[in-house]
Amino acid sequence: MTRIIAVAGKGGVGKTTISAMLVHYLLKIDKPVLAVDADPNSNLNAALGVEYEETIADVREKVKKQTPDNFSKSEFFGLKLEEAISEGSGFDLLVMGRPEGPGCYCAVNNILREYLAGISRKYKFVVIDNEAGMEHLSRRTAAEIDLLLLVSDATMVGINSAINAFNTAKSAGIKIKNIKLVINKSKNALEEEKLKLIEKAGLKIGGYIGFQEEIQKNSESGNPVKNYSSETENGLEAILELVKTSEER
Repeated sequence: MTRIIAVAGKGGVGKTTISAMLVHYLLKIDKPVLAVDADPNSNLNAALGVEYEETIADVREKVKKQTPDNFSKSEFFGLKLEEAISEGSGFDLLVMGRPEGPGCYCAVNNILREYLAGISRKYKFVVIDNEAGMEHLSRRTAAEIDLLLLVSDATMVGINSAINAFNTAKSAGIKIKNIKLVINKSKNALEEEKLKLIEKAGLKIGGYIGFQEEIQKNSESGNPVKNYSSETENGLEAILELVKTSEER
């Protein structure tokens, strides 16, 4: 059974770094893993150390405008989508690309949902790095989510953004089995005021990832995220226990 983990959070809180670390950690559990970069500001590939040549948005445009006469749109989409997959070591990467432009994409988006669901079944885990507003989830281009991780740093702005994303997720109209908050780059326990705000919103903290200077430097320089401390590994393990919990429900 494929387990789908979606990650969201405002810019700067480290959601893409968390997504990359999750991919590497999941590879220790089972393979293969599919990483999906659903943020228009695409940089998950840099965090994973993988190059890509084409995005799903590029494929969508080709299907809409250039489908050959000897192909149906569905067949052509499937062919081009396979070509857009970038291969890593034990994992693959799909990049969603820029938002939709003007014009109706309803038929093509239906095909997109169909093929993403089909592709996902080939993997043990799917990790989706979403934009802050989670537009791709709200458009239902993703399948049922086993675990949604809302990433925040320890700032009030980050926490409020995570709460807003939590409210968006609840109204997105798709089934999400489990939603948890991850406090990233934490140096100390959260203040009581912030804990009360999180509790009042109905959001639960799923884990903490402590601040690491090396990871911060890698992120700032655009280098891949490969190595992390044993404390971070313990944090990832605790967070991913929620996937098993959601599967049992």
